[in-house]
Amino acid sequence: MTADPYLSRSLGFLLADVSRLVRQRFDARASRLGLTRAQWRVLAQLRRREGINQTALAEILEVEPITLGRHIDRLVEKGFVERRPDPADRRAWLLHLRAEVQPVLDRLREMSAETRMEALAGFTDAEADRLIEMLLQIKSNMTRLDGAGEAAGDGRPGTRT
Repeated sequence: MTADPYLSRSLGFLLADVSRLVRQRFDARASRLGLTRAQWRVLAQLRRREGINQTALAEILEVEPITLGRHIDRLVEKGFVERRPDPADRRAWLLHLRAEVQPVLDRLREMSAETRMEALAGFTDAEADRLIEMLLQIKSNMTRLDGAGEAAGDGRPGTRT
């Protein structure tokens, strides 16, 4: 059975396949540190957004708050994350990385670089930079259009009536 040429060159399918393959490769590396995909994703987002509350982080990660709570519990048990009361909302917790996680974050960064090098093997530095720029443009296009169709009234993203 031959592959459908439309599917093998479909932007959506191709992006999903590449993303899945890169994540699997990185997951295999991160598992050596005793981290699940969910845990390293939480740590990566906390590195960028330290002091964020659990609800906002759950939205960014596209998981239910209760699910994130369980991941945070495990990271707290490992000594990597701490919850601090939110001075603006006594019901909320702000999430902070602990100093003990820094060597793990450094190793994750190295693993990310290794995975990136493998994924971009055969590309010149200029080609790799151009690919990243093109993906950023696609992301920008889709972010800009996100919700535009609903606002225009027809329910299709990026269309106007």
